[in-house]
Amino acid sequence: MTEPLPTTDDEAAAELARLAEEIAYHNRLYHTDDAPEISDADYDALVRRNSAIEAAFPHLIRADSPNAKVGAAPSTHLAKVAHARPMMSLENGFADDEAIEFVARVRRFLNLPEDTPVALTAEPKIDGLSCSLRYERGRLVQALTRGDGAVGEDVTANVRTIADIPAQLVGAAPDLFEIRGEVYMAKADFAALNARLLAEAEDPLKARQFANPRNAAAGSLRQKDAAVTASRPLRFLAHGWGETSAMPADTQYGVMQAIAGWGLPVSDMLVRVNGITEALAQYRTIEAERADLPFDIDGVVYKVDRLDWQARLGAVAKAPRWALAHKFPAERAQTTLERIDIQVGRTGKLTPVARLTPVTVGGVVVTNATLHNEHEIERLNVWPGDRVVLQRAGDVIPQITENLSRDESRGTWPFPTVCPECQSDAVREEGEVDVRCTGGLICPAQRIERLRHFVSRGALDIEGLGLKQIEDFFHDGLIHSPADIFRLTEEQLLPRKKDGRVWSANLLAAIAAKRTPDPARFLFGLGIRHVGSVTARDLVKAFGTVERVAEVATRAATDEEARAELIAIDGIGPVVAEALVDFFAEGHNREAWADLLSEVSPAPYVSQIRESQVSGKTLVFTGSLETISRDEAKAQAEALGARVAGSVSAKTDLVVAGPGAGSKLKKAAELGVRVIDEAEWAQIVATAE
Repeated sequence: MTEPLPTTDDEAAAELARLAEEIAYHNRLYHTDDAPEISDADYDALVRRNSAIEAAFPHLIRADSPNAKVGAAPSTHLAKVAHARPMMSLENGFADDEAIEFVARVRRFLNLPEDTPVALTAEPKIDGLSCSLRYERGRLVQALTRGDGAVGEDVTANVRTIADIPAQLVGAAPDLFEIRGEVYMAKADFAALNARLLAEAEDPLKARQFANPRNAAAGSLRQKDAAVTASRPLRFLAHGWGETSAMPADTQYGVMQAIAGWGLPVSDMLVRVNGITEALAQYRTIEAERADLPFDIDGVVYKVDRLDWQARLGAVAKAPRWALAHKFPAERAQTTLERIDIQVGRTGKLTPVARLTPVTVGGVVVTNATLHNEHEIERLNVWPGDRVVLQRAGDVIPQITENLSRDESRGTWPFPTVCPECQSDAVREEGEVDVRCTGGLICPAQRIERLRHFVSRGALDIEGLGLKQIEDFFHDGLIHSPADIFRLTEEQLLPRKKDGRVWSANLLAAIAAKRTPDPARFLFGLGIRHVGSVTARDLVKAFGTVERVAEVATRAATDEEARAELIAIDGIGPVVAEALVDFFAEGHNREAWADLLSEVSPAPYVSQIRESQVSGKTLVFTGSLETISRDEAKAQAEALGARVAGSVSAKTDLVVAGPGAGSKLKKAAELGVRVIDEAEWAQIVATAE
């Protein structure tokens, strides 16, 4: 049974905020820590829920929407390197209808007639760790993990130990070519590795055991010592490319065949098909052979074959428009719900966690599952002792989909009305789906989590200051607020470790390096509700400095013009504006803000968008576009640094009008806004390129 969608804007905004926070948390655990707490199925359910609400309430789509993010920040023990071209994620589909709609969207975007064939490639979606291999003059010079899509970890030394990856390409490859694919561990090799680790352990009860092949591959590739990686049976399968100096073919299939010819493994189940009907047939073939494959897969990837069409289709924030991952159905099992624990997050959210009798689902033993919120407990009507059905699609902790012991006569499990950490009242605000602790900064869980968030990789990213150090410093009275971090001294740190002079010097140096932080990371690190990393970037981009953001948000409490200035920022909207107003209206928040700014000086925002005739301008497209679709035109404008609005106003700089333009063209004439036709727009794009 699917939970009904929210019925009001307030309910939808609140749930989108909750989902953004929860999905970001699980992204970090999966991509950065290699320690996921939920299954692929559970994660996919969260993303699908978010997408469904965004589709029903498009005016409430958040700037930090999970649909705009890829992966998570890279870990700290490996060198960080920016990708020459972003390593993007893939849009997921879970039914044939979604695959059919994918091809229909391609047709609409490209304005293709119905009788124009859309050739695709189809290949297994292997469950491994994404990796980019940079070859210059045929020689391997660098290997990076995906990281957050923009910045990855340098694993070159480790990758050189993988037999599947040649140090020198065979034949005449371009001078520069980045080959991208998955580092993985075969099922048999995974079982043998766990057996060896068990045999080598002095105490079998404390032996290191990996939960699944994906975690084993990720942990093995990201070792500090390449010798450890060399001792692990890692493999590689190529599925794409990044930066290149030349293309060896003009189709997806042709380039993959060239990569195979250079000596890199490519799936022998990769095929080129004519349309979605043949693609779905290949999906069925691969699904039928899934259990017998030597490695784990969780779906089939479809890609538009023509590279010129791929270039036109481009990408949304985190995924290319020309590809879709068609996921397999989840695996299921039964077990007993032993108890329900309540965890308190940094925003005070009370999250129920199901503790389960251990059960094997798809080869992995699982013991925990999130129950999301009080509504989910009510929907399932679960109590400790109930027999429940679990669903898993490829990772550690499944989703509870059904309660086999359901008994409506006993009522609903009593959700706490007080915080288990500080005993403050726990309440659900009007329009919210989550119950939150009202203790704020007096709640230890919230204070520690807020401090941890402030130094996390997505925020200030202070190396060496992790959760354990934050907890220890907090409980020992060294830090109570973010500003206290910058007041730590060598005298306070030295006694904390035997021979701790080097450790304390390194930590203080790492802290000092963040006294002029990136403004968006700084703003995100404050933990303001609804202000994620993307929203923070939008705010500092619009206002230039964090001080200006605070000044406008403070005035907006009583000044409608200032509030309108916030709401007018693309991607902000009334919910985020209200959260900013509420934050800076609180006296203790203003005190903490002033205290923090006495210790740090966030840098002004510096734009990364390349200049063009329309950079920084607001555009409106109206009427019919004849050579490109409206979506493609909007993508072009955004790539040139312009903002695309839906209506003409005094702030509009340029209107691109096609045949049939009506009221918007009339409004532009009344306001004296410049109007051009589609041919002139094409010239602007061509000139910029």
